[in-house]
Amino acid sequence: MSEKPTVLFVCVHNAGRSQMAAGWLRELAGNRVEVLSAGSEPADKLNPMAVAAMSEVGIDIATAEPKILTVDAVRESDVVITMGCGDTCPIFPGKRYEDWELTDPAGKSLDDVRPIRDEIRGRIEALIAEIVPADEATA
Repeated sequence: MSEKPTVLFVCVHNAGRSQMAAGWLRELAGNRVEVLSAGSEPADKLNPMAVAAMSEVGIDIATAEPKILTVDAVRESDVVITMGCGDTCPIFPGKRYEDWELTDPAGKSLDDVRPIRDEIRGRIEALIAEIVPADEATA
């Protein structure tokens, strides 16, 4: 893994789970990790409940835009985390791949999205502990 690892979050619409994960990683890891997110079939805009849920914890993802998943994004990433995109994500040898089974927040109420947001935070905290060198973990 490079000195500054790059993490790519992928879900189908790049409007909810992957955007929340990217927001958490940017917030909790700061500039110690490069963060990307994309979708196999990106939506026109972010899920408003995902935006609201993140806003409640002081993380603004409102200006993020769903992006199409590209081979280049996967190629430049050290860690690729999929969230329901199945096998539409290209596989490159030497990359770390994880599939996080998370409830899709699409069509859910804010009350239903909060636990998804909180589960993502826990997974992000564990990921940071694994990929950020120990001497930088408290930086």
